[in-house]
Amino acid sequence: MHGVRRVGHYTEAFTFAFAPAAMTTYAFRLLNVFAESTFGGNPLCVFEDARGLDTATMQALALQFNLSETTFILPSEQASAHVRIFTTGYEMPFAGHPTLGTAHVVRDLAATGDALTLAFKAGVVPVTAQGDVWTFTAPHAGAPRTAPAGLPDAQMASLLGLAETDLLAAPIWVDTGADQLMVPVKSVDAVRRAQPDSARLASWPQSSLGRKTAYVFAFDPTRPGQVVSRYFFTKQGGGVAEDPGTGSACANLGGWLIANDHALPAAYQVAQGEAVDRPCTLRLEVTGEQAIRVGGRVIELGRGTINL
Repeated sequence: MHGVRRVGHYTEAFTFAFAPAAMTTYAFRLLNVFAESTFGGNPLCVFEDARGLDTATMQALALQFNLSETTFILPSEQASAHVRIFTTGYEMPFAGHPTLGTAHVVRDLAATGDALTLAFKAGVVPVTAQGDVWTFTAPHAGAPRTAPAGLPDAQMASLLGLAETDLLAAPIWVDTGADQLMVPVKSVDAVRRAQPDSARLASWPQSSLGRKTAYVFAFDPTRPGQVVSRYFFTKQGGGVAEDPGTGSACANLGGWLIANDHALPAAYQVAQGEAVDRPCTLRLEVTGEQAIRVGGRVIELGRGTINL
């Protein structure tokens, strides 16, 4: 490589050389899931071919992109693709919006058509599409797993900045693929008033993965078939964050309906993300056979590469 350098009032040419390190290029795509507009939905990064990446590098890339989740596509003998999901701090066995966004990419890469399967640590998940609206079937088998919250109702409500009288029913853990604390409240106003106390995080109950989460939701009496929700989780390094659109929690809402003997089949449209200016629309269906399906629109924003 050639260049110039200044010496006093003059310049002189110089030459230097270096041996470029061997690098591998990995392609990725950026998408918004549960999006009804370009800048709505929950952002996702999907690596098209993760062969050659070890776990530590996948985790480092997820932290580099700093999105709620980043996924990595690998070959699979039992499904259309094997998918690994990473938050900025850990790997997840299953998550909703990464499933739909990754399926959108797999369809394009592998020409699978509108029906495919993705293999996760939690199991093989079927995914279907109508245009750019994707739907997954939650990987639970039989009745969803549930457990008590582990705290008195009044204390759990207080941790979320709410009163016990705001609760529709006792908060419980529900697991249809990834366990989360479900907090049903009586009104949409209570959902909007929820404000977790970050100074009291030590008191929050933990999931089986050691996560601290709360999915606060209400059925909107003014709009039958509509649910308004918010999903809070503790951030790496401290504090509380809010997720724009959480497909796994929406699936657990389906599990909550089953656990509470709700009339089936049932279908709801779930609004999430308003409080963080990332409006999301999730479609929830629970069949008479207790299959739980969650869907939403996927919009691709762009593509790029990383050299490692």
